Amino acid sequence: MADKRAVIAGVEVSLDHWIDGQRVGSAERFANASPIDGADLGSVAAGGAAEAEMAVAAAAKAFPAWAALGPKGRLPILKRFAEGILARANDIAAVETADNGSLLAGNLHRMVPRAAQNISFFAEWALGLNDHAIDHPEVVNNVRYDPAGVAALITPWNAPFMLTTWKVGPALAAGNTAVIKPPEWAPLSCSLLADIAHAAGLPPGVLNVLQGIGEDAGDALVNDARLARISFTGSPETARIIGQAAARTITPMSSELGGKSPFIVCGDADLDAAAQTVAGQYINAGQVCLAGTRILVEASVATEFLAKVRAAVGQMTVGDPRLPTTRVGPLIHREHFARVAGFVDRARAAGADLLWGGGRDAAGALYFQPTMFAGVGPGDEIAQDEVFGPVLTWQTFADDAEAIRLANGTRYGLAGTLFCGNEARAMRIAERVVAGTLWVNCFFVRDLAAPFGGARISGIGREGGTHSFDFYCDIKNIAVRKGSFASPGSPS
Repeated sequence: MADKRAVIAGVEVSLDHWIDGQRVGSAERFANASPIDGADLGSVAAGGAAEAEMAVAAAAKAFPAWAALGPKGRLPILKRFAEGILARANDIAAVETADNGSLLAGNLHRMVPRAAQNISFFAEWALGLNDHAIDHPEVVNNVRYDPAGVAALITPWNAPFMLTTWKVGPALAAGNTAVIKPPEWAPLSCSLLADIAHAAGLPPGVLNVLQGIGEDAGDALVNDARLARISFTGSPETARIIGQAAARTITPMSSELGGKSPFIVCGDADLDAAAQTVAGQYINAGQVCLAGTRILVEASVATEFLAKVRAAVGQMTVGDPRLPTTRVGPLIHREHFARVAGFVDRARAAGADLLWGGGRDAAGALYFQPTMFAGVGPGDEIAQDEVFGPVLTWQTFADDAEAIRLANGTRYGLAGTLFCGNEARAMRIAERVVAGTLWVNCFFVRDLAAPFGGARISGIGREGGTHSFDFYCDIKNIAVRKGSFASPGSPS
């Protein structure tokens, strides 16, 4: 079947799967439109059981040779892969912005460089994995990180290219092969990733891209008993379905499942910096899992701080994400717009106090105004459930105990942000907030060696540095009795 292609923002992109080193079409296809202006982005191949079978079979076939290369053998290929991402930064950024409506400047200057770093960082980190030994009076424990097999990597639509490489980097560096299932609402940048991997010299079958609807392609993929690992980023609802499939085959699963993160502002904080950071929670139209959407402010400074936040938000331009002055772009899809609007409408009906925003922006059909609610109870839906849009809530606290109680008052535990002027106080609060990551006097700063993941329903497992390889590898201990060999290295 001929490779179907489209020109997106001046970049030619394949609309077909990438399986075993070649493009593969499907009889079924689905429409893809840009959230910026509704422009048609092409008819994308919709895979199902047959295509999932092909992709897993290709990955399984390629696994022994790729694993046998070892970290040193894989390193030059993965370094070329990272370099190829940087070389096509303009193309990737333009396609991603057209496909999911994220800010072009952010993609070009942050997301794409980070994607390249995800590949090179883990390729280099893998070199030292098997250098770990644990001494014991009787034995030497040699700890090995061995490749596990085929990994299914299922990625979300809010930052598909970068978040795919966050999984691909350690999976491939560990010696696994991979089947990527990109999001159906924004599949195109992962198609470019396949082209870049091929140009870098990744052997056929090492990296495969299976496009399609989650209920079809995704379901067939996660139910394949040949998988050694499943990594998923998305909603808790979908994770429960994938988890049931993983349980049937006892396939290890890692998941990052969003949040309802607190943003705590103490009275002694740098209020100007905190206000600018609160306004920043609206970037990418609030479609950021780590965003601090529940603003918790010490009552003594609430009036002053609200004025500063209002002023900062007033500088947030809503509009075309391709323009450098834009800070808030569109929501991804009309279904998601309806979901966000539903949360807002129900909050207003329940009596929440709308401070600003609350509806569609004049910029276009999928553009939602930055919105803030006050008068919200801790148990209200708008304070409990992830909206995943430009919607924040405003609550006050009298003391640290109340701040901690409010911060921990949801089912989530992905992240949190705290602005505080006293180090001892900040650490007392930070240590008691349930979160996988908590930023103090900063936001969205990530070190790839640090652990990342969520507590409660925000996820299972940790990634980053060796934590990623703890998941993507089969960890083996070779315990050798001391003095049991005549001479080191002698044949048996």
